Amino acid sequence: MVKPVYDTSTYLERYVDALRFEKPKRVPLEPGRPRNPTLDAWYTQGLPADVDYYDYLLESIGIPSEHISKKPREEHLDISFGMIPPFEEKILEHRDGHYVVQERGGAVVEISDVFEPSVVLRAPVDFVTRKWLSFPVKSRNDWEKIKKRYPPDLAERIPHDIQQITERLKDREHPILISLYGPFAQAREWMGMEDLCIAFLDDPELVREMIEFWSDFVSRIVGKLLDFISVDSIQVSEDMAYKAHSMISPAMTREFILPVWKRWVGEFKSKGCAIVGIDSDGYIGQLIPLFIEGGFDYTFPVEVAAGNDIVSFREKYRDCIAFIGGIDKRALAAGGQIMTDEVNRVVPPLMELGGFIPGCDHGVPQDISWPNFVEYTKMLAKLTGWL
Repeated sequence: MVKPVYDTSTYLERYVDALRFEKPKRVPLEPGRPRNPTLDAWYTQGLPADVDYYDYLLESIGIPSEHISKKPREEHLDISFGMIPPFEEKILEHRDGHYVVQERGGAVVEISDVFEPSVVLRAPVDFVTRKWLSFPVKSRNDWEKIKKRYPPDLAERIPHDIQQITERLKDREHPILISLYGPFAQAREWMGMEDLCIAFLDDPELVREMIEFWSDFVSRIVGKLLDFISVDSIQVSEDMAYKAHSMISPAMTREFILPVWKRWVGEFKSKGCAIVGIDSDGYIGQLIPLFIEGGFDYTFPVEVAAGNDIVSFREKYRDCIAFIGGIDKRALAAGGQIMTDEVNRVVPPLMELGGFIPGCDHGVPQDISWPNFVEYTKMLAKLTGWL
């Protein structure tokens, strides 16, 4: 049996150094996070139901968890950027095998009654295909009402015991993260994809007003929070790409969105945040230059099915931006030589250049079997120096 190489650095040091191109002793071993249905499937495929899947995974490949898993691996601060008060969450209809429900954000959606309504209401547990029927902002009058639901009073939006949390985390060995919606993603929550894209052309001043409002709102909350506690990474969720193209043009992104990114990244880092990342599904090739100009340190998950080629991105952008993810989930589901070829296609060339934490290119779906996931993680562990 190969003797594992133990790394005495903390997860925090490995995480930040990897995404800053600072060549940590070992990059974090992060093969991907399973969805709830994935865990349910794995329990029938060899994963015991009474263990932590990650610790059991490490033991299965020959790495005692105490040498790599300093729990928690990360901690997301419980910050509220939502409506206060939210809309009433309720079932509006149940007919023809579907629920029609109103979410707390004001959107009305339809889902199959194969799922419980809770998957889109109080306790979302996973990604569920839904049909969007309406959104709360259809006019300027709607917008005037909606923005009143966003009081920036910090006491309502951060944990009441923030000072105790700050004290508990001052000597931490894991990264502290904040996740928040970017300006495009939030405007889409208010208007819906189609109406927002039309508004960029037909009512740009309304779009600009919504974006500026969100920019100020987030800056105020995060700025006050960072006066209390240091944060290692802030992740901006900005899903704004389809397969093959971005949802709005690079020129429109530059005009409306880029100024907010630049503002936030500058403010967050001036308050001590080590790294700032941006998350977008879909094809990000048109957007990466703008991510870089916006000052982001890293992006994820770099989905292969959307046309992203993380190897060519690295060759093109070198050390301008780091990546998390990039390994095709479809190849992991296929297993065998297809899986091996995919891991070898991605990991060695990017590990050589740095700025990379390899992993599945989104949440791990249930068609990736537990045996495949174990074998894939073992390959990652060898390529990243853990075995």
